[in-house]
Amino acid sequence: FEPSIDYIVTKIPKFAFEKFPQADSRLTTQMKSVGEVMAMGGNFQESMQKAICSMEEDLDGFNSILDIESPNAEDELKYQLSFPGPGRIFYVTDALRKGWSKEKIYELTKIDYWFLDQIDEIVKIEKSLIDTDISSISKEEFLNLKSKGFSDSRLGYLTNISENEVREIRKSLNIHPVFKRVDTCAAEFATSTCYMYSSYGEVCESKPTKKKKIMVLGSGPNRIGQGIEFDYCCVHASLAMQEEGYESIMVNCNPETVSTDFDVSNRLYFEPITSEKILDIIDIESPDGVIIQFGGQTPLKLADTLSERGIKILGTDVDAIDRSEDRERFQALIEKLELTQPKNATVKNKLEALEASEVIGFPLVVRPSYVLGGRAMQLVHNLNELELYLNEAVEVSNSKPILLDSYLTDAVEVDVDVVSDGKEIQVGGILQHIEQAGIHSGDSACSLPPYSLSEEIQKEISDQSIKIAKELDILGLMNIQFAVKDDVVYIIEVNPRASRTVPFISKAIGSSLVKVASKAMIGNTLANQKFSSALPDDLYFVKEAVLPFDKFPLVDPILGPEMKSTGEVMGIGIDFGEAYAKAQKGANKILPRSGTVFISVKDSDKKYLDELLPLIEKNGFEMVATGGTAAYIKGLNYKVKKINKVLEGRPHTVDSLLNKEIDLVINTTEGTQSIKDSAAIRRTALQNKIFCTTTMFGAFAIMQALNGREADWSYKTLQEIHNS
Repeated sequence: FEPSIDYIVTKIPKFAFEKFPQADSRLTTQMKSVGEVMAMGGNFQESMQKAICSMEEDLDGFNSILDIESPNAEDELKYQLSFPGPGRIFYVTDALRKGWSKEKIYELTKIDYWFLDQIDEIVKIEKSLIDTDISSISKEEFLNLKSKGFSDSRLGYLTNISENEVREIRKSLNIHPVFKRVDTCAAEFATSTCYMYSSYGEVCESKPTKKKKIMVLGSGPNRIGQGIEFDYCCVHASLAMQEEGYESIMVNCNPETVSTDFDVSNRLYFEPITSEKILDIIDIESPDGVIIQFGGQTPLKLADTLSERGIKILGTDVDAIDRSEDRERFQALIEKLELTQPKNATVKNKLEALEASEVIGFPLVVRPSYVLGGRAMQLVHNLNELELYLNEAVEVSNSKPILLDSYLTDAVEVDVDVVSDGKEIQVGGILQHIEQAGIHSGDSACSLPPYSLSEEIQKEISDQSIKIAKELDILGLMNIQFAVKDDVVYIIEVNPRASRTVPFISKAIGSSLVKVASKAMIGNTLANQKFSSALPDDLYFVKEAVLPFDKFPLVDPILGPEMKSTGEVMGIGIDFGEAYAKAQKGANKILPRSGTVFISVKDSDKKYLDELLPLIEKNGFEMVATGGTAAYIKGLNYKVKKINKVLEGRPHTVDSLLNKEIDLVINTTEGTQSIKDSAAIRRTALQNKIFCTTTMFGAFAIMQALNGREADWSYKTLQEIHNS
């Protein structure tokens, strides 16, 4: 039977076009969103504004996204309303602000008048609030604003005061949200589930208990860089708290997750993860502690707000998080522990950046500070590319510094997850990336255990990880990224929180790292939990990223320092080759067993061909290559057929791909122009489902995967693996 509904639900898709600048951001019959949020409210306006606040796009309501006074505002509005894009609803509000009639907007959008009326009312209310002294409005008016979904932050922006001041005024008027239960029994029985949303009404149905309780903050909408892996962490944290006798309270706004299933936690609040909503829930629940390190960057952003109010944050101290994220403090930590990191600098203007680049040397990895998923991260090879990045990609200022890191060419990247109870520290797993450093860790395939790192290097990595965990006084989980070059171990970054590799390692070792870490946070030691990170004997676990390039026909499917994957798969095998081959098949990439391989590699990668070519020949492939690579291959006494680059005239590489004359593509390139020139090759390979690798280490992994036959693959359930 249907639940009895006395609320409105709004769903908004989450897009990631900022990750794909070449993609067409117009919305069509081809799905392009990477996640979604959902909000519940007592009316449409409240529900809609809550959903907008959940979006993780620094929005606190119907924010303006267009300068409506600019000369081309009319044309821009006409275009944005006629051809829907991800921000269309905000252009509707800007059109209303500019004085466009609802009839004109309806003609362009065909959005129902009912919705236009609702949004128009919000725009009119906003206009009336500008420069108003909010402390002078009546309790009834204030309550009316809150019941229409206006966030404290939005009211502060409109009336020129801080969000905190609005909150204090609201509380002084005794205006608090009430929490309504979602009725899962159609009012036929008393509902037994504690599944709630906030609203501004009269009766609060929350009925908090006096039990000891822990609150877990979820990860918000799925997006590239912060996906379902963080939801896995939040769910396991909630289950762990219940196992330890606590009442678990979950807060999240993503309907696609397990954490928002109404029977996973003891109490679920379906709310935006903003300081206003979290503090409102804490006011009513008074939890014994809050867990923020499992939901990615979303809850971590609230660390200062919570600690300033004396709310107990479980796990690693907030200061340790700052020590790992603040570049200068992090450098001091590395020096104190006598560890090594690549040459780097933090710059606050263009001149500083150009001077620092001369000291560090090219190539450089450049990125804004405090980012997740490698947002706006780029590899630059010379001064021209650096200037282009500073002028076009990011804004650089005192409050928005840019980080410059020396790029370690041909280094092996390694991810390590560590779990600690404050005294005992254990390495959960060491994952060797298959693509070399410079490819974002979220886009790189990786192997557990490492498939080519020596025991000595693994021990060194393990020792350094434990050293850092001790110094930061980690309680719970920590992730470290290393790079290994010429047997020297470099530290790339440290994250004192759960990382996207945690579910993968947990499934490989047969023990939930998150559960262990959560229990450690409330005093249950690793020894008492009998935790072991030992891997099953003679098995390899390979993670492969799943990329959304087929959804964006204009995008170059090349891997780089900015994360683009939307998911991942895992392959398990008795050796690395089998596990890697299974992972490729799981990611729907079909490895060719014979045919012709096209090879075009950058000069710095040609040294690897001595080792790679015998493997290609052994696997029975014929070779074709572009001029420079073909000459090099001939010099090594291998048979190869020269093929034209796209710019050298037809028939060229793309023609051969379209004619199904090529079965495998090995294409590595560097520098903006070279990448641009060879984009058509990668794009055509993707569209025609021809396996393509853009790294040399990926090429070696493919050759290992082709060593065994699919008919000889072994199969075991995870249960069998871990029970034995």
